[in-house]
Amino acid sequence: MILSLIVAMDEQNGIGYRGGLPWKLSTDLKRFKQLTMGHHIIVGRKTFESIGRPLPGRQMIVVTHRSGYNPEGVLVAHSVERAIEMAHQNNESEAFICGGAQIYGEMIGRAERIYLTQVHAKVDSDTFFPEFSREGWEVVESVGHAADEKNQYSFALMVLERRA
Repeated sequence: MILSLIVAMDEQNGIGYRGGLPWKLSTDLKRFKQLTMGHHIIVGRKTFESIGRPLPGRQMIVVTHRSGYNPEGVLVAHSVERAIEMAHQNNESEAFICGGAQIYGEMIGRAERIYLTQVHAKVDSDTFFPEFSREGWEVVESVGHAADEKNQYSFALMVLERRA
């Protein structure tokens, strides 16, 4: 099973603001849906609560340390290790780690692929992707996109693969 991170970040590694996304990027949201559809997505409790519901067509696994936390329509794991086991037991081919910052921090060392939307802006953020060295990663795909009426900022849709 491939472990992939999927994240959009600005030039300062900002990924969130006040419990939501700090931008409107329709193309990024469509890519997220296309890539994750039919797969397991692993999120932290705060990220799940910011989304507000299970995402259709995907099996969400919410990682939390809260005992008794059991929202309808999702699986609950009390560690990222258990979340990975659950996806693996369900014969997942590629599990997507979708945030937040703490989950990304725990998984960056184990991920084999990063689907990165690099936003070409510095925006107000209060949640950040953890610092990591891009030296261990190879950009295997990068497609630029200009800002337009449906995308607030210009950005690049990238795929990074961990170097062997």
